[in-house]
Amino acid sequence: MAKANLTVAQKQYDLTKAGAWSYDIANQERQQNALQKSYMASSALLSKYTLRAPRDGVVLSINPTPGSFVSPQGSYDSYTQGMLPVLVLGSSQASLNVRCYVDEILVHRLPAPDKMKAQLSIRGSGAKLPLNYVRMQPFVSPKIELSDQRTERVDVRVLPIIFRIGNPGNTKLYPGELVDVFIGE
Repeated sequence: MAKANLTVAQKQYDLTKAGAWSYDIANQERQQNALQKSYMASSALLSKYTLRAPRDGVVLSINPTPGSFVSPQGSYDSYTQGMLPVLVLGSSQASLNVRCYVDEILVHRLPAPDKMKAQLSIRGSGAKLPLNYVRMQPFVSPKIELSDQRTERVDVRVLPIIFRIGNPGNTKLYPGELVDVFIGE
């Protein structure tokens, strides 16, 4: 038995001393190439199903439910019977913008932008917060925000003005919340 073990050890030593076969090297190279291509295919498939945001932000809402059909136009909403975006992305909550719609009848009473002072009041609470003027969109358009239907017939035309609210303190504000705004000098 010792003589057989010595023969096996000698043959393994001779194989190690001789080096690897060129067939073994070629086989390992082909296996490495196949694994590399499999990795690239899996990465491409994963990137196809991965959503990437165009910038840093906060996810405000995810509209489809698990199992819903999602198309390039978005996901179908049975309540509004329209297509909604899959994700709604917003900026960080450090400051919020308030979009104010001023009736065209009251536009002539607006003060100059440098003298404009505005105050926000939250419905259902006594909180009143100051607003900073950002900009005015100088185009009076029909107000379709009543039901968000383009075919809605309204006789109200409005001028959009955008204000910014800084740190609201202890008051909780959320994007999309409906607030009242008082504009004066």
